[in-house]
Amino acid sequence: MHLTPPAGTIAVIFTSRRTAADDAGYAAAAEAMEKLAREQPGYAGIVSARGTDGLGITISYWENEATAIAWRDHAEHEAIRERGRALWYEDYGVVVADVSRAYAWTRD
Repeated sequence: MHLTPPAGTIAVIFTSRRTAADDAGYAAAAEAMEKLAREQPGYAGIVSARGTDGLGITISYWENEATAIAWRDHAEHEAIRERGRALWYEDYGVVVADVSRAYAWTRD
């Protein structure tokens, strides 16, 4: 499945490397954060993948910069981010970008 956000959308690109700790806790937190993000004003979608080597990429899309920042600053999101730093991640990076265009292709 591919997401094709409209031009002008903000993409928050989160790359991370997981530790081997607490897979069940991480999975539950990731599911909870995805559900919480969907409830936020300006949410435009999310795509995520993680390799068996622990490398993951999650891209969340937001209507504008203000809604992306509001998600970054959401209290529950901040708390999970701190737990991730303490337990689940070796490292991570965030890139925030403007979407100028998007398209997808699917085999029939």
